[in-house]
Amino acid sequence: MHIVVLSGPEMAAEFKQKFQEEREGVSYTFLQSHSLLDEQLKPADVVFDFLLHENPERLSMYAPGQVVFCNAATVQLAALASQADLEQPGMLIGFNGLPTLFNRPVLEVSVLHKGCEAKLQEVCQTLGTDYLLVDDRVGMVTPRILCMIINEACYTLQEQTAGIADIDLGMKLGTNYPKGPFEWANQIGVKNVYQVLQAVYEDTKEERYKICPLLKTKYLKGESF
Repeated sequence: MHIVVLSGPEMAAEFKQKFQEEREGVSYTFLQSHSLLDEQLKPADVVFDFLLHENPERLSMYAPGQVVFCNAATVQLAALASQADLEQPGMLIGFNGLPTLFNRPVLEVSVLHKGCEAKLQEVCQTLGTDYLLVDDRVGMVTPRILCMIINEACYTLQEQTAGIADIDLGMKLGTNYPKGPFEWANQIGVKNVYQVLQAVYEDTKEERYKICPLLKTKYLKGESF
């Protein structure tokens, strides 16, 4: 099985951390360019595309038989396939590709259709990773929950009810979470948190996902907490 990984350097490093063991019959090619040539993709049995949601038209470059894992933290697979206007979208599988949330024992995944599940199981077994199959929805499960918690923490900070250190400590002691919301925000990336919340809010129009002005300001200024 040959796997092409299309990502920036940060997620390429995290991919290598998760799948660091050399496995018999598995080889990798790492690419970082948004502009790909057909000959770069043809040898791949499986593609992990961390950038496909930014260029959905690229989905048309993949062959019907290729298994394409797409970073689905901010996009619904059904919408992605619709935007690409494919008659046969093939084996499209979503995964949680956010920084620090990809390299976990269990890979969070979704599928475009039921026909993808057998291939998903085969690939994950070959790579030696457990997986959790969730519904094909914008935000998946973990990104949606974590980003909502971070957003609520931003409202608390904005109202000056508590400081960053106190909020982080309170969450860890009160809920036994491994990290506080602002620690998570910095590790996931404020930009990514903002984009997940924006995508989920546009999809649901639920007030609980409406972005806190403080978080928006941090995003616009390119700042962390």
